[in-house]
Amino acid sequence: MKDRRHLHQYPELGFDLPNTQKYIRERLNEMGIENKPCGVVPADITKKYAKAGFGEQFQCTGVVATIGKGEPCILLRADMDALPIEEEFESEFKSKIPGKMHACGHDSHTAMLLGAAQLLKDHEDELQGTVKLMFQPGEEWGYGSKLMIEDGLLEDPKVDAAFAIHIMPDQEAGTLSVHKGTISQAMDTYIIEVQGNGGHSSQPHKTIDANMIMNQLYTSLNLLFTREVDPSSSVTFSIGAMSGGTVTNVIPDKAVLQGNMRSYDQQSRDHLCGRIPEMIDHVVKAWRGNYTIVDFHTPTTYNDPNFVDEIMPALEEIVGVDYVTDLGTLGGSEDFSHISQAVPSAFVVLGTGKEGEAPVHNPRMHQKEEIFKYGAALHANVAMEWLKAQRK
Repeated sequence: MKDRRHLHQYPELGFDLPNTQKYIRERLNEMGIENKPCGVVPADITKKYAKAGFGEQFQCTGVVATIGKGEPCILLRADMDALPIEEEFESEFKSKIPGKMHACGHDSHTAMLLGAAQLLKDHEDELQGTVKLMFQPGEEWGYGSKLMIEDGLLEDPKVDAAFAIHIMPDQEAGTLSVHKGTISQAMDTYIIEVQGNGGHSSQPHKTIDANMIMNQLYTSLNLLFTREVDPSSSVTFSIGAMSGGTVTNVIPDKAVLQGNMRSYDQQSRDHLCGRIPEMIDHVVKAWRGNYTIVDFHTPTTYNDPNFVDEIMPALEEIVGVDYVTDLGTLGGSEDFSHISQAVPSAFVVLGTGKEGEAPVHNPRMHQKEEIFKYGAALHANVAMEWLKAQRK
């Protein structure tokens, strides 16, 4: 609880979480757990996120720690980054950083994994393999886990399986949702900057109207999803932001449109990821404009059915058989997906409130702190029991 409250008061955004990283490494050092930084932001990724409006971030402040030794190796993951939200829920540990809040529970995830770290260290001589702890930044940006993978996260020792917990404040406290197969949507985001040639509104024939092109794109992209996607495939597309121009009598040079696709079905996703750039190119060029695209892609998160079956007894032992349920797929996306596409994985959802409470990403989101001990125990028990089972 102490760890969670400290982290909640000092939220940081994106890849670069220096104070959070420092706190976690100090706590791991106190426990006598070997740890090191993990994650590098390549120059092209820095430029890409800056162009998309996220600001320049040059550091990926992940932390990886190991407990035990030898094979096999299981990875336990917690994300650490916050959201650009002004907290409205009053508490003695309310965010001290204006405009930043742990509204998705990543402070809780980190605190639970620190609790598990202490439990596992206390029982290190009983571990029949290695537990690798992953504390990752940049989950909300959809790429933090990818940067850590590219920096060797899954090697030395090689990771054989992975487990993660996400809290849910509007799910009954103490319940655990476990779903087999695809659990979260893929997310594909497109930020399109249209470059035209501005001028006076009385002389549109002398311009290349960026606003008009942007609106043509809005229509064409939405129509694409109504004509080339099976309605039963659960693919959605939304254009969440459009901007162009400042005054009524000036046709602007530039306009920006931001669209977002969510999907479970890989075939539909592959088709549309090919068609969206094609449609953009044809529409913009038809009106003699130019454009740039900044795109971000996060795959689906997949819960390996065999691995879920293997760890189910360990989950039920902590929360009780009657409290394990399957609430189905999640509506959002999750960058644990990069891990789940690489090794057998399980991503489970722990209820920390009740139905009707403020959900994640809400400025009034809050949780029942007494549930966090179950999260720590789930991490530790899954790791110990799964490693033990691999020896049989």
